[in-house]
Amino acid sequence: MPLETHFNYIAIARQVIALELAAIEQLNTRLNNSFTLACKLIIKAQGRLIITGMGKSGHIGKKMTATFASTGTPAYFVHPGEALHGDLGMILPNDVVIAISNSGSTEELIVLGSSIKRQGSKLIAMTSNSDSKLGTLSDVHLNIGVQEEACPLDLAPTSSTTVTLVLGDAMASALMTARDFTQEDFARSHPAGRLGKRLLLHIKDLMHTGDQLPIISPESSIQHAILEMTKKKLGATLICNEQSQLLGIFTDGDLRRAFEQQQFDKPIAEVIQTCRYTINAENLAMDGLSMMQDHEIMVLPVVEGDRLIGIIHMHDLLKAGIV
Repeated sequence: MPLETHFNYIAIARQVIALELAAIEQLNTRLNNSFTLACKLIIKAQGRLIITGMGKSGHIGKKMTATFASTGTPAYFVHPGEALHGDLGMILPNDVVIAISNSGSTEELIVLGSSIKRQGSKLIAMTSNSDSKLGTLSDVHLNIGVQEEACPLDLAPTSSTTVTLVLGDAMASALMTARDFTQEDFARSHPAGRLGKRLLLHIKDLMHTGDQLPIISPESSIQHAILEMTKKKLGATLICNEQSQLLGIFTDGDLRRAFEQQQFDKPIAEVIQTCRYTINAENLAMDGLSMMQDHEIMVLPVVEGDRLIGIIHMHDLLKAGIV
């Protein structure tokens, strides 16, 4: 066994990467009408897409399932062993099944394939041999064969699983395009993700309202404004009349200037700024983020016409994961 200090790990890694790249290129050159037929079977199906596979093929199948499901194609993974012991009831006649087996001779998949064909489900086989038992059972065969596994012993599924995964990604992407799947659609499938939050959360979902609003009247003193700002902890006080019309804003910066100029006894109306920047409650939260960043401000009053209905702080956007 070679000494670890003399072993060239990078050379082995590059050899593996080169073999897997070559396998993907071979996949690219042999794409044919079977790929189109498989996509059409899936997009025209009245039911769902079911993916199944044993061992490493099953692990790849689970990842494919997640990709399809999050990109507009309802998909479920069914373990072939469990399917033969009761879970076959999860597969309905109007479903389309993708069965993954490099050899095409995996016993559980052959039995499962025969069963689902009898009930009328469509079968897409992903194997390296169209003449295999699974290949001949299928309505559409997709070739995932490779000349050589990247494993140094040419035994462990490496190049073949990579090719299968790439082919699954290609199918999911083709179906996304065919379905006109949009960023908004993707966000609805990922509401807790950053993109989902950026595309789904609105100002109204995050703004402070009611008793949380720091509000004073224009007759109030600067001292009153400071107390309100401190109590509500939003770094600003909003000045409104009795009709809730927004007249101005008193911020941390204004507070520092008031200290410098000893203006504490003046009415707030004499020192407030006009609110140059406001936002609507129906705007996306990311619109508020962009406005705050562009104008280097930390708070935005939320208005409906000229009436104040809320306030949003940069920290609210940070907590929500918009940034």
